[in-house]
Amino acid sequence: MKRILIIQLLILLILVPVSAQTGQQDLKREVTLYNPYKPSLSPAKKRSFFPNMEDTTRLNPGFKYDITIKPFMPEYTISPIKAASLVPDPLPKLYKSWVKIGFGNYITPLAEVSISNERSKKGAVGFYARHFSTNGKVKLQNEEKVYAGYMDNDASLYGRKFFRYNYLEGSVDYSQRVRYAYGYDTSIAGYETPANKDIKLGYNNIGADISVASLTLDSAKFSYDFDADYDFFFSASERYQHHAGLTGTMATLYKGFYAGSGIDFDFYRPANDIFDGSKFIVALSPFIKKSTQQWNFKAGIQLLLDKDTTASPKFYFYPDVLFGFSVVPEYVSFFAGLNGKLEINEPQSVIEENPFVYDFWGTLFLLKNTSHQLIVSAGLKGNTGIGGNYLVSASYSFINDMLFFSNLLSPGLIPPGPQMGNYFIPLTDDGELLKIHGEMNGIINDEFTYSGSANWYNYTLTNQEYPWNKPGWDGQIGLKYNLRDKIIAGIGVTALGRRNNVVSNVNMLIGTTLIKFEEPVHVNFNINAEYRFTNILSFWLRLNNISFNRYNEWAYYPSQRFIGLVGFTYSL
Repeated sequence: MKRILIIQLLILLILVPVSAQTGQQDLKREVTLYNPYKPSLSPAKKRSFFPNMEDTTRLNPGFKYDITIKPFMPEYTISPIKAASLVPDPLPKLYKSWVKIGFGNYITPLAEVSISNERSKKGAVGFYARHFSTNGKVKLQNEEKVYAGYMDNDASLYGRKFFRYNYLEGSVDYSQRVRYAYGYDTSIAGYETPANKDIKLGYNNIGADISVASLTLDSAKFSYDFDADYDFFFSASERYQHHAGLTGTMATLYKGFYAGSGIDFDFYRPANDIFDGSKFIVALSPFIKKSTQQWNFKAGIQLLLDKDTTASPKFYFYPDVLFGFSVVPEYVSFFAGLNGKLEINEPQSVIEENPFVYDFWGTLFLLKNTSHQLIVSAGLKGNTGIGGNYLVSASYSFINDMLFFSNLLSPGLIPPGPQMGNYFIPLTDDGELLKIHGEMNGIINDEFTYSGSANWYNYTLTNQEYPWNKPGWDGQIGLKYNLRDKIIAGIGVTALGRRNNVVSNVNMLIGTTLIKFEEPVHVNFNINAEYRFTNILSFWLRLNNISFNRYNEWAYYPSQRFIGLVGFTYSL
């Protein structure tokens, strides 16, 4: 049956086109073409050949697991840790010597030289010398120019030897000071300015020093430091004095306290034409102290025997008590003290303050020592919190034989000739002193640092009306600049308050009268700069005594107002 149907369908398919062709042959058409034939294809819609990647199958996996707990026991071995090696910071190169040369106005030469061995664990040896002088003139009140030069010379040969537990050091030293008494009372008519050689004052001191001290890094161990020295002081007036001294301290830790004592002995032998005898000072200073992070204290006394030009020695008892505690750690600490001391007025220290002392009778060698019987002090100190430190203190002192100076005015009645205020005589007095002190220093940034201090004084004297030539206040402030140790510069300002001066007018007929006058406030500027060209060569500049007013260091003694120095430093 199926075969019959298939055959019939095939026959039908064959006959249909035959009939169609027969009908088409009877049609006749005529076609007129006006344009060239241009075949074209109609746009067709393209289909994407990329498969659809979306998976419609959903799988829901199921997991089943078990946890078996078992402790983990790692294997380990113990090995010793090596000790950390502390490597010190590299030490800067130490040069064997350096030379500083400079020159300035007023014909002012400066020369310094230092020679020493390199860094050594065995010891050190070296030599140092310095010369500084000026040769200029200054104007007095009457507009007269006078020679006001001076000269300072210093030299020292020193050495130090290190041992296992101590060290031994010594030195031979020499110093020279030359001054000219150029100042005088210009109101006196007919006074002829003396020659420089007639007003020249020269002082020399040569001596030797030897000391031995312990090298104990542990403060609990016994420590000591002993020093013996000798010096010979002489002046241009052929007056001299021998001095020998011994100083020592010993201390150790005992039952939690640091205990020890100091000993001092000084022997003075002036020339026979000054004083037919000798002077000495003997002192013993036991103490005990203890300190912690929160507080500290020291309790001690000084027993002192002073034999000066008087017939019998004087005995002094000075307390030495200090106490302090921390109010706010690192920022505020309180301290208080009860002390005393003997200030020795020997020639070397006196001429550093006033080199124009009249020494015809050997006055310079016969001065009394100043005794600070009792000094009560208290204050605060600590960190400012902005990269600096501060200290504020107040002290009240009871003082015997305070030393002041008065110009001597004697028109020819006292040998060796007329004294028109060129020289000074000492004045002593007992009294009390209130002093308030403050200071601060710190770092502004990597290049700038600052420092400053100020003092205020209030004297209460027994006989003298004023503390002659002592300012009522003084202060200083400085700013330093350092650019990578290549350029170093600084500026400083110093100021002195008002001072009262006195002149003793000695007349054999009418006695002694005092002439008093006041010195005004003085402000002074100093500038310095250094350019370090290399590690061994640098150039420097100093401008000192830049003041805006006339300044008298002493009565009738105007100072050289401006000194400029320029020079170089070279290391070998």
